[in-house]
Amino acid sequence: MQTYDYAVVGGGIVGLAVAWALARREPSARLVVIEKEPGWARHQTGRNSGVIHAGIYYRPGSLKARLSREGNQSMVAFCRAQGIPHEVCGKVIVATGPEEKPLLEALYQRGLANGLELQRLVPEAVREIEPHVRCVDGVRVVSTGIVNYRVVCEKLAGLVAAGKADLRLNTRLLGAVTREGWTVLETNQGEYETRFLINCAGLHSDRVARSCGAETPARIVPFRGEYYEIKPERRSLVRNLIYPVPNPDFPFLGVHFTRMIDGSVHAGPNAVLSLKREGYHRTAFNWRDARETLLFWGFWRLAAKNAREGLREMHRSFSKQAFVRSLQRLVPDIGGDDLVPGEAGVRAQALAPDGRLVDDFLFVRTEKALHVCNAPSPAATAALAIAESILEEIPAV
Repeated sequence: MQTYDYAVVGGGIVGLAVAWALARREPSARLVVIEKEPGWARHQTGRNSGVIHAGIYYRPGSLKARLSREGNQSMVAFCRAQGIPHEVCGKVIVATGPEEKPLLEALYQRGLANGLELQRLVPEAVREIEPHVRCVDGVRVVSTGIVNYRVVCEKLAGLVAAGKADLRLNTRLLGAVTREGWTVLETNQGEYETRFLINCAGLHSDRVARSCGAETPARIVPFRGEYYEIKPERRSLVRNLIYPVPNPDFPFLGVHFTRMIDGSVHAGPNAVLSLKREGYHRTAFNWRDARETLLFWGFWRLAAKNAREGLREMHRSFSKQAFVRSLQRLVPDIGGDDLVPGEAGVRAQALAPDGRLVDDFLFVRTEKALHVCNAPSPAATAALAIAESILEEIPAV
């Protein structure tokens, strides 16, 4: 039995950020980070678009709005201090038809309410930034940036290790029990005893919480996001980041263009139900994951409410031509021959029993644990700010 003051479950960016914050706050505390994979950031963190979000989409006053804004600043500062390649390049959000202009105006006002630096752009001004865009109106979000979050995680892991914490890769959590005020984590590498547990298990966070006896108000339902990559010789079609006006009745942003920090340009994602929590291919299937989703009434209520958009997303998943048509609404010059399949990701979306998507970060606190039960995008951006917020809820040992 190995004994610790704190145990962090999950080696994505939120887990590593929490571990680094704990190591700085209490250098003498015994700390362990448990990760089931052979490396860091193998799932949501390492399979996202690499955007340092500004926080324009989120309800003013929400945790997402506040922590995204604070996280944007702290992430850029961290990258500068640690020499991590990044760029604050800004992004444009464009209305492609007159019917979208009121939605773009509402989004602009929301961004102002969130304290962001924004620029309203006429079509000619948009094309000065992105020459190949077709639009009737636009907004530039100045503080949006790009980075490779896998590189950020490797740096965080190094900093945590330098603080004498134990980092345990290839260590799968099998269960948890409480004994005399301690939480005992049962893993494939033996047992770990901790005074306080921080659950940052992402796609499996609800299961970890339940195994610890916590009552969670939502369940994780996985959605796969599929991307295409623009061939190198056609990357000039996109200079930085181009986003559509999101459909307010659909919980995802819609396909968009993102230049990565390595110079590649990704197009997507769509959003389709995954029948495996770590299902990065259309045929990926896990009986337990599928059963939990398909027997959950909250999923069927969500599906009924978003049936039309859901069918469109599925059509885009199986039809490259349909995917291309969606992209051509933003950049008409893009063609199917310009695209090759890219790496997919899976979003851990918390869903309430009434079919409502949990649209804010969700933390569940118990006496001996704190469970991060919903941390989708912009969690990577906000990771350092999330960690500081979590520390306010954790008493020092």
